[in-house]
Amino acid sequence: MDLSLLLENLTNPALLFFALGVLAVRVRSDLEIPNNSSKFISLYLLFSIGFKGGQELAHSHFSMEIVWSLLFGILIALIIPIYTFYWLKRKFNIDDAGTVAAAYGSVSAVTFVTAVSFLESHAIDFGGHMVAVMALMEAPAIIVGVILIRWYTPDKSSVPRLRSIIRHSITNGSVFLIVGSLVIGFLANDQQAQGIKPFTTDIFKGFLAIFLLDMGIASGRRLNDFFAGGWFPSFFAVVIPALNGVLVAVLSGFVTDEIGNRFMFAILAASASYIAVPAAMKIAAPRANPGIYLPMTLVVTFPFNITVGMPLYLSVITL
Repeated sequence: MDLSLLLENLTNPALLFFALGVLAVRVRSDLEIPNNSSKFISLYLLFSIGFKGGQELAHSHFSMEIVWSLLFGILIALIIPIYTFYWLKRKFNIDDAGTVAAAYGSVSAVTFVTAVSFLESHAIDFGGHMVAVMALMEAPAIIVGVILIRWYTPDKSSVPRLRSIIRHSITNGSVFLIVGSLVIGFLANDQQAQGIKPFTTDIFKGFLAIFLLDMGIASGRRLNDFFAGGWFPSFFAVVIPALNGVLVAVLSGFVTDEIGNRFMFAILAASASYIAVPAAMKIAAPRANPGIYLPMTLVVTFPFNITVGMPLYLSVITL
């Protein structure tokens, strides 16, 4: 891995704001982002990346590469929760194993947004269809996780019906907004898109920095609970993202030659959901312990990906 690339990423203002949030909690500062503001910023980020992805898709020529990319993304989202579940159930109960597996098979929209900023800083383009790939990868992993929980739970009546979980996964706010924004961006012409460019593009990095500050505060508050879980959750939360990211960085070369697209595939495979999956699994697996899966994804995997992971995956691709 290129150490200069890693050092450059570690001095990224957005990442430093994340570290500032963690530090604020550790020194017991009263710094916090109001809940309503935090929700607005997260919605803005999803809207912005979806709209810009739709615009990129509108200017792209439809090709079989787009079709294969969508299928490859769905395949990743189906395979990861299956193989991780059978490892996890050796250490966790069925509900926790299924929930963690679903989280790591699904994707983190915030990690994706941070990866967009990372590519922009290195002047690397990626296809707008990768936004659609991300949106399509949310639901399959959740569905697989629920199926595995139902399969291995003796009392099937304690698990909600699969149909309701599928509907909740598809209509989840983050998925619905980014898909809707993608469609609107695709339909809007250049003149219409130019009219809201100051909102969708110019202030994007500033809002991302504030959002990562909020993520840092949320992570810092869960550190103590996470450390009480022993070595395995930490080990899993680093090794699995790194393994998935590196493998997909290599295998994506069979789907596309574009460095930016391959990088996005790697970061999607390496990321873990801490928004859509917890919301769905709160209904599907109410006995799952949030003190396990939320810190794993938010306290370990997210910081790992935005510090070490992104330079690692880009280095693997460029090699």
